[in-house]
Amino acid sequence: MVSKEKKQESRKTQYNVFNSGDLSEPVTTHISRLTNLPSLSPIFDFYNSRFSFFTFHFSFMNMLSIDPQDTPQKDFHQFMLGTVAPRPIAFVSTVDEHGNKNLAPYSFFNAFSSNPPILVFSSNRRGSDNSTKDTLHNVRASGECVINAVNYAIVRQMAVASVDFPTGVSEVEKTGLTPIPSDLVKAFRVKESPAHMECKVKDIVTLGDKGGAGHLIICEVVRMHISKDVLTDRNRIDPDKMDLMGRMGRAYYVRCSGAAIHTIVQEYNPVTIGYDQLPAHIKNSPVLTGNDLGKLAGQVTMPTEEEINAVASEADVLNALGQQNPETALHYLAKSCLDRDDVRRGFSMLLIK
Repeated sequence: MVSKEKKQESRKTQYNVFNSGDLSEPVTTHISRLTNLPSLSPIFDFYNSRFSFFTFHFSFMNMLSIDPQDTPQKDFHQFMLGTVAPRPIAFVSTVDEHGNKNLAPYSFFNAFSSNPPILVFSSNRRGSDNSTKDTLHNVRASGECVINAVNYAIVRQMAVASVDFPTGVSEVEKTGLTPIPSDLVKAFRVKESPAHMECKVKDIVTLGDKGGAGHLIICEVVRMHISKDVLTDRNRIDPDKMDLMGRMGRAYYVRCSGAAIHTIVQEYNPVTIGYDQLPAHIKNSPVLTGNDLGKLAGQVTMPTEEEINAVASEADVLNALGQQNPETALHYLAKSCLDRDDVRRGFSMLLIK
């Protein structure tokens, strides 16, 4: 049986190795001087004629395996939060039995059901002294709260509310945010937030009694308020107008608008063809990425003979077919189409025989 001292020494050694940098980050090698690879230079010359440059990526990945039981809680906390990210932020407003207002952000938060409408956030015990937070006390006493959305316009004020002020000190006054009455609960709403969800607390599930242990606060939405300024003409939320913030590890946040937003259309009916139906030369392509294959697998049907024949006569395709390695050149050309979301055209190129 391994002694406690040896276990501690082993853990210390593991962390010293990790922190020393001996376990390197994934390595990416960028090769831009393509003529250094003579066997493929005709393809590179062709591709360079179409684009100003392109890059090969070679990744070598080292994995750090972590046992939560043998890792200091504060370290595992950061590993986990840096991985489970970005997370939505619940800006939770409550009142205590004396009417004092409390406002606190929680990123252990998500939606779990729409019928009934259920939101869950976790108020964790503090890792420093194992104490619990005012929000937990207040929802236990009142059975109510309001979950306010956090957008970019109020993220700095939200950060002020995350400070551990003494019990009885109002984060509303400290942040300068404006409390407004709710319709169905005593807890207030935050005027500056683009969306508010008035909630009744259905249950509180205690997950442990040590520092870092969570209390799952299960909330049913009884009324929702959304600013008309963030809605589209079709009465749906516009993510750019909503401009939400997400929490990552440590002090990192993400702004969920602009270039951070990607549209991925999901086909439900009819079903898509799937990766297993792709020809082997496409699945084994050294050029196409997993995302490229996902775009192809997400198509409802394979390209028709008419689609394939139409692209086969294009000048770019004929140029690719005339290269020393026509299949690879064609895959690069098809990838350029996939990168522009011209999926049917790229898919058709890949099926030219």
